Amino acid sequence: MGFLDTFLLKDLITGLLTTFRQQDPKEIVTEQYPTVKPKVSERYRGAPRLNVDPETGESMCIGCNLCALACPEDLIKVGAERNPETKKKEMTSFTYDATRCMFCGLCSEACASGALELSQDFEMAGYTREEAMLDREKLEQGPRPTSYEH
Repeated sequence: MGFLDTFLLKDLITGLLTTFRQQDPKEIVTEQYPTVKPKVSERYRGAPRLNVDPETGESMCIGCNLCALACPEDLIKVGAERNPETKKKEMTSFTYDATRCMFCGLCSEACASGALELSQDFEMAGYTREEAMLDREKLEQGPRPTSYEH
């Protein structure tokens, strides 16, 4: 009987019958991803964003470099100069290499002014590595997810 079971693939057919018996079309859940965005967890850490003061429209970053010091991957570079008129240190450049980021959130926790945060945006795909190098303007605007339409 062993040869006949092997020849007729009895184990395969038994497994397929069990699978099809357990599939109830009412219980199948498929998310229509591009058109319907999935819900992400409240504590999800996604794309980085530099916050802008809503009243003045200026970046909230004070150029203290604490985020770059806290980053274990050394992917944040902050350039700052002292303004001769106001005697305050102002950020001149900000680069963030998202290809090396592990989204640990240490940079946003270390930020003294609350300027840097990891948002809930998860669509960060690009075709080249240069697209993942985020400068000040890209970080202040936030990610621009692609809109999919039928």
